[in-house]
Amino acid sequence: MKPLALIVAGPTASGKSALAIQLAERLRGTVINADAMQVYRELHVLTARPTAAEEARVPHALYGIRAAAEPGNVAWWRRAALTAMQQAHEAGRLPILTGGTGLYFASLTDGLAEIPDPGPEARSEARSLLKEIGPVALHTRLAEVDAETAAHLRPTDSQRIARAWEVWRGTGTGLATWQARTAQPAPWRFAAVLLDPPRAELRAAIAARFGAMLAAGALDEVRALLALGLDPALPAMRAHGVPELAAHLRDELTLDEATRKVELVTGQYTKRQATWFRHHPLASPEHTHTIHARFAEEKKLMERNCPNILAFIESVG
Repeated sequence: MKPLALIVAGPTASGKSALAIQLAERLRGTVINADAMQVYRELHVLTARPTAAEEARVPHALYGIRAAAEPGNVAWWRRAALTAMQQAHEAGRLPILTGGTGLYFASLTDGLAEIPDPGPEARSEARSLLKEIGPVALHTRLAEVDAETAAHLRPTDSQRIARAWEVWRGTGTGLATWQARTAQPAPWRFAAVLLDPPRAELRAAIAARFGAMLAAGALDEVRALLALGLDPALPAMRAHGVPELAAHLRDELTLDEATRKVELVTGQYTKRQATWFRHHPLASPEHTHTIHARFAEEKKLMERNCPNILAFIESVG
């Protein structure tokens, strides 16, 4: 029988990390990061990475392991995650993957098509065009040569548009075509716990969380990131809070205006996350447990919101 891995998913600020840690404590697990922004070492506060105290409670993997100057991608993450999962299994621990990047989970549960490296020239062209004409215009050009891929991308999603352009330029085949080719799921069984809290509850949590980030030094974190002189198109430079606080540091926005923008953008993102998770199964229906509430650290909330969660996981295992 294939080994079991647990997925803890949900939108930003839904309490995934707190739940994953408590489950890891109870199930002898290793928490493995499945969030595209928490892999960057320069972004600790703004990505709400686990604290040193939290990491001391149970083993953690794939947090803060990549420089902001080195863009990660789903293929890289999948390889790293499979290695971390195997290491946890060999240590007699349950791999618990947690994060809000649905595509990362899908790369494990559905598989990921092998896409040839487009090469440095194609990558350089994509980044140059993105900088020169912007994502909307590049999306229009992409639609002319790879309509199938462009149809699945938002015109403002600069990173994915650039990736699609470089794949088409470097391989002569559209990204959607590559992705449609046969891909093998990871050799694991998956059970999933999905947090799907009400919108009002999530909005309040987003506001409280960003206030805590500011108090914890988010402005200094962005200031240090800007001092690196990185390409603004890099994923780490577009993490929620970075562009807005950068604008504040340039005196283009007041702190209140930047805060409102961060809360708005984050709220819009969580809506897209929730929609994705509702329509893309993380495991079979009988192996997915959905909680329509936000999870918090207190034990009483574990007992109130998740009374059957441990029994569910045991039944799957």
